[in-house]
Amino acid sequence: MLKIGVIGAGHLGKIHVRLLKEIADFELVGFFDLDTENRLKVEQEFGVKAFDNMDELINAVDAVDIVTPTLSHFECASKALKLSKHVFIEKPITNTVEEAKQLIELSEEANVKVQVGHVERFNPAFTAALPFINNPMFIETHRLAQFNPRGTDVPVVLDLMIHDLDIILSVVKSNIKKISASGVAVVSDTPDIANARIEFDNGCVANLTASRISLKNMRKTRLFQRDAYVAIDFLEKQSEIVKLQNVEGDPDPLAVILELGEGKGQKQINFEKPKVKEVNAIQEELQQFANSINQNTTPPVSIHDGYNALDVAHKIVEKLKISLSLIED
Repeated sequence: MLKIGVIGAGHLGKIHVRLLKEIADFELVGFFDLDTENRLKVEQEFGVKAFDNMDELINAVDAVDIVTPTLSHFECASKALKLSKHVFIEKPITNTVEEAKQLIELSEEANVKVQVGHVERFNPAFTAALPFINNPMFIETHRLAQFNPRGTDVPVVLDLMIHDLDIILSVVKSNIKKISASGVAVVSDTPDIANARIEFDNGCVANLTASRISLKNMRKTRLFQRDAYVAIDFLEKQSEIVKLQNVEGDPDPLAVILELGEGKGQKQINFEKPKVKEVNAIQEELQQFANSINQNTTPPVSIHDGYNALDVAHKIVEKLKISLSLIED
């Protein structure tokens, strides 16, 4: 059984503590949080040992689960990696791209597993739709959230859009050719709503919108590919597949038929809603982290995946800075 400790016991950290107790592959040794008062509360609430300092916790475990604010990710992860501990680290992987590069080097030296918490990869609506996604050529994402001051310490791109960036980079097997972006800072010092357009070498275009000042929550992605359309609702945990197929012979009288024009034949439109499993995405990603260690396999969201998503996110942030400076001028 893998001994694991949680670093950071805020809102999300407490969820990790609760779920780790339910995973048979892990023995939750304890947790550490900088806030002394919060440490006592969490220790009493979950019956899990609170460590007085982070170094003591790291030394007592085989793996650490880092659920701290992004600014401290590098410090926590580098300490663990230098002691050859496996690391699960929440997204974004680090505050800067350079820090992420250094973590990659440390992880390779330590020869341990590092998984990044891009939890939407484990959303059952996405995993249900994944077998139907094949070379998408246009992708549109909307990730809208009601205002919450808790997330305004980082740009909306790093807080919200990065989820969709990771999803897109996982399904588009091509290098990026061009990035364009625009955004507006409405209530905070950095853009609260942003739009980015990513063009890939293979011709695929992704259009992403993220907002943290919406009146309602929305997390939807639509993917268009040859003879198919895939819609994923990450919030409602639903997927829909619309597929076109050639009509041979007499079509079913109840089928939806698309006339392609004179001499071009017909296509039958098929609608499919794949079965979406009832799973806890956070618990699933933590279980997969355990599996990668026990089976000596690459984690499903590797440290390189985390780096790539962060790298693109920072490039978008730089484009936003340029667009905002032009507006202010």
